[in-house]
Order: sequence, then C-alpha cells, then structure tokens
Amino acid sequence: MLLTTGQAAEELGCAATTFRRLVQAGVLPGLSRRGNRVMVPVEVVQALRDRQPAPLERLETREIAVLRADVAKPALEDKDQDWIGYAAHLSPNDLLKSLRGWWRCDAASVAAGGVLPVTLSGYVVAVLTGLDTWQKEDGRHAFPAAVLAGHVTDLARPTIQLHVADAEPREIAGLLLGTRLISHSGGAIAYTRTSKGL
Repeated sequence: MLLTTGQAAEELGCAATTFRRLVQAGVLPGLSRRGNRVMVPVEVVQALRDRQPAPLERLETREIAVLRADVAKPALEDKDQDWIGYAAHLSPNDLLKSLRGWWRCDAASVAAGGVLPVTLSGYVVAVLTGLDTWQKEDGRHAFPAAVLAGHVTDLARPTIQLHVADAEPREIAGLLLGTRLISHSGGAIAYTRTSKGL
C-alpha cells in the first residue's frame, strides 16, 4: 500500500512540509511517483512512526545541543563548503563541511555536550563530535575540528555509516542515529536536557 506525502505526514502527526524534507533528503526507500505526487510505502511510514526516542539518558552530560538541519542546498557564501544542510547523497567530506557551522549558538554549551546530533524533521540523521574548538565571525560560530562520527543513508531501516574508529564516538553515534529527537528552537541550534540534567 502506498501513501501520499500528505497522508504519511498525517499518520506521523507532522506537517506535510516536515515530511517532505525527509523525501527531499533522500533518506526514505521505495518511493514512487504518480504524476507529480510522491508515493511512500506504508511500511516506511510505520517504521518512522514506531521509531524509539533517542536514549539521551545514556549520555554522560546534563545537556546537549541539537542541530536542526534543513535539506542540503548549495552554499551561497564561500566558507569552505559547497552545501549547507543534510542529504543522503553527499559524501562524508561534503556532509561534514555542510554541517559544522556557521550558526548563532552558545559555542561553549555546544562543546560541553561533547556530541552534536543533527536532526532532520525530528530524526537523528548525523552525529558530530570533536567540538572542543570553535571560530566566531559576525555573531556566528563554526567548529572547524568537528568530526562526522556517522550518518544515516536510509531512515526506515535505519541504515547507518560510521566514520570514526574510536570506541566512544562510534558507540554514541550508533546509539543516536536513526532515533527520534524532537527539539524546539527559533534557530538552527536547540538545547536539550538529558535525564542527568533534570
């Protein structure tokens, strides 16, 4: 059975535009077209609906920052990146460049969390570590030493790629990738308390 993007969004309890970001980012398998409509297998929608929340209680910190990414678009300014945002087709190198800045944020709080989950429409699609140093320019921050610990290529199963050898960041990335992590913010960066911060 196939659903329209509107029906899929209704099933997930989100706006159609929110669900379409997942479609545009290329993280949903089995999509087909009927005219100008994108059709989604019901099994994919059910997998997203039943996804467990991120187990933040297992992190050794009181609070983490969350990068709320949009679908990748060509970068308009030359800041050592061709893209800004997330898309499954980007190489790990391009993906890292597209996600490590420039944002308005409390850089010290981002660094203190030790890990930066990247969400798209409320699902963790990438994880950055190596956030100890940052640059500031025009009130925005970038993390030039950030490392892409892992990312998702298929959110329904989920299918993940890990890019670090060290055990701790691999474990954290494996723990968070593909999970549901809802955060609220007026900007790209949100801050979420773990159970240790309650």
